[in-house]
Amino acid sequence: MICRHGGEDKLKMRIIKRLYGFILKSFLPLFAMTFFIVLFIVLMQFLWKFIDELVGKGLEMSVIGELFFYAAVTMVPMALPLAILLASLMTFGNFGEKFELTAMKASGVSLLHAMRPLIVLITFVAIGAFFFQNNVLPNAQVKMWTLVFSMRQKSPEVEIPEGVVYDQIPGYNLFVQHKDRETGMLYDLMIYDVTHGGDNSTILLADSGRLAFTGDKRYLYLHLFHGEQFENLREQKSLDKNVPFRRESFLDKEVLIPFDANFNRLDEGGMRNQYVGKNMKELQHTIDSVGLRLDSTGQVYGAELKNSAFPLLQGRFRDDPARYSAGGGIHSPYGDMTEEEVAGKDTLSNIVPVNVDSLLLSLTPVIRDQTIDAALNISQRQLGDYQFKSMMVHDDKNTIRRHKIELLKKFTLSVACLIFFFIGAPLGAIIRKGGLGTPLVISVLLFLFYYIIDNSGYKMARDGRWEVWAGIWLSTFVLAPLGIYVTYKAMNDSAVFDGDRYKEFFRKLFGRKQERSVAYKEVIINDISAESAISMLSGLSEECKAFISNHAGVATYRQYWTSGYDLATISGISERLDGDVEYLTDCRDQVAVNKLMDYPVIRRLWLYQPARRKWIGWVFMLMFPIGVPIYLAGINAQKNLKKELAKVSEVSDLIITRLRAVDNRS
Repeated sequence: MICRHGGEDKLKMRIIKRLYGFILKSFLPLFAMTFFIVLFIVLMQFLWKFIDELVGKGLEMSVIGELFFYAAVTMVPMALPLAILLASLMTFGNFGEKFELTAMKASGVSLLHAMRPLIVLITFVAIGAFFFQNNVLPNAQVKMWTLVFSMRQKSPEVEIPEGVVYDQIPGYNLFVQHKDRETGMLYDLMIYDVTHGGDNSTILLADSGRLAFTGDKRYLYLHLFHGEQFENLREQKSLDKNVPFRRESFLDKEVLIPFDANFNRLDEGGMRNQYVGKNMKELQHTIDSVGLRLDSTGQVYGAELKNSAFPLLQGRFRDDPARYSAGGGIHSPYGDMTEEEVAGKDTLSNIVPVNVDSLLLSLTPVIRDQTIDAALNISQRQLGDYQFKSMMVHDDKNTIRRHKIELLKKFTLSVACLIFFFIGAPLGAIIRKGGLGTPLVISVLLFLFYYIIDNSGYKMARDGRWEVWAGIWLSTFVLAPLGIYVTYKAMNDSAVFDGDRYKEFFRKLFGRKQERSVAYKEVIINDISAESAISMLSGLSEECKAFISNHAGVATYRQYWTSGYDLATISGISERLDGDVEYLTDCRDQVAVNKLMDYPVIRRLWLYQPARRKWIGWVFMLMFPIGVPIYLAGINAQKNLKKELAKVSEVSDLIITRLRAVDNRS
């Protein structure tokens, strides 16, 4: 027995290992494929964003390739969660579509058990994502942004068009009428040198010329033929109206124009000191140091404000050595006192108000104006000082926020990987659709939802409208309950994404006409009574006519929302009609049976009576943007109901006539 149980356990473990291997082999290729596809897509987004920085600069392919490499590394935090979501959706969608998931459950392997190897894998991916965010991403961001700023400062590649003034060379404007693209010759040149200002500009005209770079690519070399040079000799500060100039004719002239066409990399030190180039330890150190500086600055500013605005409250002579008397007392506006006595005297109750208007009116007009001007100057200086201090404090707070945001983002990627897996895998098991179609659509929609929420929270935290932790963890707070919900539904085999259920719900809610199907019975066991059938149909017809008569005309907006149609009466008519049809299917007259299919299906729609209670109706009445469209749809539904009831009455009368004719013949 022991050996048998031991063998069974080994066999079970071997099967579980093979199952885990099968799940991992199914997931890993899809994960790698989706990761590189998503990374390529976001990299193309980066390219379109910075296309203006690359085009027309004459950059080497090695520099562009280096930029793309570092950009791809910085895009990993955006591509990784989406790749996990899409790969898990496709993997478990394929399992469900091919009934492999059903076979696992039939063998006693639950969904959570089947997800176990991938949970372990994604956990390791999340841990690796944390170390990637902390150690790799800062260096990649420093190098990428250094390259971007270096490219922005690089001069554009010189490409002089024909018939257009070219102004991309600093201090020079060039005009070329025609150029030979094969030989590189330029014809009918006009060059404006405005490096010394417009009043001291130099103009060169030439029949032809060549343009090239020097060997070190720091100068443009112009070799001009057959032309003239006009130079204004007046200094810009000269006030003489007679402006001398110099005119020079030449057959051959060489001109050097400063134009650095080299790609010069900026120093990475400046970017490394920014928040994007720091790891957790450096970020926390910056937060602590700036926070300490902010606290001390706030205390200093507060003390200065109290001393300048309320000198009596703070002791105007507290820092004055002459304030202390020989006996250890304090000279104050109230006489020699101790510290406690001065503190008791320096209160708002001891401040005597001054009538400023009467004080100003007692002054002479000249002194009054001087006093007001002096007060205005003091106020403006104080305002400027306070604004400068406020700006310094705001900059420090902004620095702390940006560093806190970057610190928390070290963790959000890892958590997002886990959440997206627990959304994707159960969702794939529920929808049971593999391939790239449905999983791709669902993944893109979910990721857009996540991106919008995450970006909104980030901006709220960056601008200081929310706490940093609330803004950065907002997407996690929103998506974590969704992951828990779909995992719970998938483990309980819930049909939350069953399309037929939703179709039936909306059909009952808004209604859709249904055709009645009645089959003629070849063999009839119980014959119907013609008198009973006629009596039943007569009662049904009268009830329909009575309902139509009681609801003649179109209900007003108020009547629709406060009363509507009685759904119990409509349900009674519908049940009575179905019962009569079921009874008449045993009729031996085929014409009468076929006529039963002309009966409409009476539906019990919500639009017939939208508000069961009057207070709900009054609420919707007052909500015009919502109430009016529903009212229009409900009036149309009620009109169709009366037509259906009229049709029931008409068909009932026809069947009654047919039954009487058959009964008379027999």
